[in-house]
Amino acid sequence: MIEEAKKQDTTSPKSQGFEGLGIHPKIMESLAILHFKSPTPIQHKAIPVAIEGKDIIGIAQTGTGKTLAFGIPMVQRLSSLPNKQGLVILPTRELALQVQETLHKVFGKLGLKTAVLIGGTGMGLQIKNLKQNPNIIIATPGRLNDHVASRNLSLQNVAVLVLDEADHMFDMGFAPQIKKILTLLPKERQTLLFSATMPHEILKVATTYMQLPLRFEIAPQGTTAEKVEHELFFVQKEQRMPLLKKILSESQGSILLFSRTKHGATKICRQLVSQNISATEIHSNKSLNQRTSALSGFKSGRYRVLVATDIASRGIDVKGLSMVINYDLPESASDYVHRIGRTGRAGLAGKAISFATHDQRSKVREIERLIRYVIPVSHPTGIVAEPHIPQKKYVHTNYAPPRNKLRRNFHKKY
Repeated sequence: MIEEAKKQDTTSPKSQGFEGLGIHPKIMESLAILHFKSPTPIQHKAIPVAIEGKDIIGIAQTGTGKTLAFGIPMVQRLSSLPNKQGLVILPTRELALQVQETLHKVFGKLGLKTAVLIGGTGMGLQIKNLKQNPNIIIATPGRLNDHVASRNLSLQNVAVLVLDEADHMFDMGFAPQIKKILTLLPKERQTLLFSATMPHEILKVATTYMQLPLRFEIAPQGTTAEKVEHELFFVQKEQRMPLLKKILSESQGSILLFSRTKHGATKICRQLVSQNISATEIHSNKSLNQRTSALSGFKSGRYRVLVATDIASRGIDVKGLSMVINYDLPESASDYVHRIGRTGRAGLAGKAISFATHDQRSKVREIERLIRYVIPVSHPTGIVAEPHIPQKKYVHTNYAPPRNKLRRNFHKKY
């Protein structure tokens, strides 16, 4: 891809831009073309150390540029390691596609080849991409193990491993699959672990497979973006939809709305569409093509509201997202951090509104303890709970005999 870079001085505290971090001139040219002028704190800390080949544990709040924090040193190091590959493991399909998009955007002109191994798409195309000897493999744990088990892929050439959103992977139950992958990798490799939070149990597992890792914690765990305004409404469940409509009528810009369940997301989306509000949904009941289409439409502005489950809390990067609404409070306090991390990214302002019932006060306190902030409570005015209308039971107009009787008559006749 690129020739080996000459080692540069990375100790200057006065370095404001990417200069002085040891980045190869050709990568610097790509960054300049894309108007990347100043590294984020995690990039400034991690890039020079990772370029030297050291293991890293990077903790930074979501939206701080972790992809380039591992992408730049990975691409640069692989350029000096012939026949070696990089491996990026992520928890969701959306994150995998997002990482691929970012890497190709920055390094595509340098000849970077990638293969994305995720569920929801056919194995055939993925096998074809693997045969082209990609520089970097981007994968979710389940599909990666499928390819390894089918002998479509060997991990013996992996020189740089990245575990991105590691806490989320463990929360989703990927721990056994991650451990299996780690045992198949060469012991002589570089491991870069990045996440917004780092519970002790994950740190313990991670350090077992890392060599004297350096830890960079840019912000304390649970820290949210500084420019995000928080707001909380205590309401009855029947008041949430009228309140949501009021908020939408009084605000502008795109809105990401979180539902606790996929069935709830579908119901909310249908209610919004019935009110002539452009909305779409994304959750695990949707195919990969449907989820990709919904996200693309949301990014382009075709849809104003994207209703999602927590599958999207870490897989969406939309520039200028004005607001995140927690229609349902998340199951865990850490998920609150990831959800609202979709707004207020890259130093921009954003707003996070949460709906809660009065019996969820303890859950609110858990969130406040984690983010070290008491969320201001607002009182909805002029909101009338929508009456609960029981669904009518479907009545057959024509009598249909029981299934077993139909079967008996069928055999008698034929």
